[in-house]
Amino acid sequence: MLQSMRSAAKYVWIIIAITFVGGFLFAQASGLLGRAPVTTTTAVAKVNGAEILYTDYERAVQNRSQQASQQLGRALTLDEDARLRQEVFDDMVNDALLQQEYKKRGITVTDEEIIKFAQTSPPPELLRSPELQTEGQFDPAKYRRYLANPAAREGGLLQYLEAYYRQEIPRQKLFMQVTSDVYPSDARLWSMWRDSHDSAQVTYAALRTDLISDSSVKVSDDEISSYYDAHKKQYERPGRAVLSLLTIPRAVTAADTAAARARAEQLRAEIVGGQKFEDVAKRESSDSGSARQGGDLGRGGKGRFVPEFEKAAYALTPGEVSQPVLSPFGYHLIRVDEKKGDTLSVRHILVPIGQSDSSAARTDREADAVAKLAASQEDPKKFDQAVAQYKLSRASVVALEGEPVSWLGKPVPSVSAWAFGGAKVGETSDLYDAPDAYYLARLDSLTQGGQQPLSEVKEEIRHRIAQDKKVEQLVPRAEKIAQQAASSSLEQAAAANGTKAEQTPVFSRTSLVPGLGQFTQAIGAAFALPKGALSGPVPSRDGVYVLRIDRRVDADKGAWQAQKAQQRDQVTNALRQQRIREYLAGLRESAKIVDNRKDVQAAARRQSAT
Repeated sequence: MLQSMRSAAKYVWIIIAITFVGGFLFAQASGLLGRAPVTTTTAVAKVNGAEILYTDYERAVQNRSQQASQQLGRALTLDEDARLRQEVFDDMVNDALLQQEYKKRGITVTDEEIIKFAQTSPPPELLRSPELQTEGQFDPAKYRRYLANPAAREGGLLQYLEAYYRQEIPRQKLFMQVTSDVYPSDARLWSMWRDSHDSAQVTYAALRTDLISDSSVKVSDDEISSYYDAHKKQYERPGRAVLSLLTIPRAVTAADTAAARARAEQLRAEIVGGQKFEDVAKRESSDSGSARQGGDLGRGGKGRFVPEFEKAAYALTPGEVSQPVLSPFGYHLIRVDEKKGDTLSVRHILVPIGQSDSSAARTDREADAVAKLAASQEDPKKFDQAVAQYKLSRASVVALEGEPVSWLGKPVPSVSAWAFGGAKVGETSDLYDAPDAYYLARLDSLTQGGQQPLSEVKEEIRHRIAQDKKVEQLVPRAEKIAQQAASSSLEQAAAANGTKAEQTPVFSRTSLVPGLGQFTQAIGAAFALPKGALSGPVPSRDGVYVLRIDRRVDADKGAWQAQKAQQRDQVTNALRQQRIREYLAGLRESAKIVDNRKDVQAAARRQSAT
């Protein structure tokens, strides 16, 4: 065990060294801000004047990218790489801000604190390490032996722990200061309990805005301008790209399906014949996430899996291995380890349905030919030639910056990140490989994100103001219904005014209520009135309501008292996390952050083109 840990530790340090050198060499070969070369002192960003060096940023990206690739069992797509880079950048900015806060508040860490934390509070990675567990639980005795082992120390354990705690201990001290006054009062806890345990049922008459014609509502340009000025943040939009997309599908035949089933049956025979399910899963399952855990999918109730899988799993007895079960992901062999009520502990082996070698070879040859003709081209006609020459399907798709492209309900890898990564209109992408197809895109138009000009959102604002004016016009009609209902019934008054009264199911303050919505004024009115009361007009964004309270049941205070301590712990933790998020957001909001990443990328592209 310890030998494997030592080897793993050395491997980590080797990776760090290699990735640093790679990042450094790339920096030397690039240029930033015109012709200036990127060096070890080039800043990719500045945070209140403190520099984030490009080499540090690239090293962190490459380290995290390698970890993610190992977990996924494949290389990252461009979309995944873009998200990872943003996460790394955000983390480095936050760390720079925190370092500045530590200095401002006089927060330090001593060697004695590091030793104490190392002995009593292992890092999460070590807490989860299978080698330090006994029967699935972290074993402190194994951890202490690991700390004392010379081989682990030689492998870099002490350096790793020191680096971890020098970063983590000040963070904990700061967050304790920030959240020291967080304590939910009994009144707050009772209010939160009532939100989910008070219940009501109402009958309502709704006057929707579609009862008012658009022509009867006038909205002036001055009103639109005033609304836009007051709500500018609502009209910040991500970048938008329109692309032409061609696909080369990996067509799967009936013979491919039969081959996958036969392979699943063969694996089942191995298990029934005495092979351990866990070993076969590690060796054969295409679900890389669970395969490393012997196919373990954890413990849980119904609703976790696709219907085909769930139906088969709940039909098994503990220890039984299913026949091959077909789902949209392929064939599964399922074993239930434990069953308690509706809760199952489940393992599986996934055998995907893929092309045969001969079919895959034909598809690959076609993809190579299409790539040679149309990939990475500046001439937009090359894309059209490839579609015509190889009789390929094409589609027009829209990409939003930061989001993967979706086509026919499936994500298309890398295309969005390519479109917003410096591509020019008319250019074509590389050929991207996905499990279901090859994809190649052409950028047809590109709109940068940011504040949308008034001209582009004018009609959207006009509609919003018109809706509000329609609601104002409906209020007198709702008052009439309320007055008539007071002397007859809401049902009769609604019918007399061209609408109908409908009853809701029983709901709480936080429920999504058919006809009323969620967190609306109408729901608030239902809990503000006693049983039997009739409301006046209740305006909402889409109309005006009149309510009759048919049922009101207050929360059980005794039940609340019985669980109050547990609730306080949960709410306190949630409020502390919220306070920390707000605190970090406040630091970023007030900081001066200069982001040079796009300049770096542009310089790298210019350098690679020379």
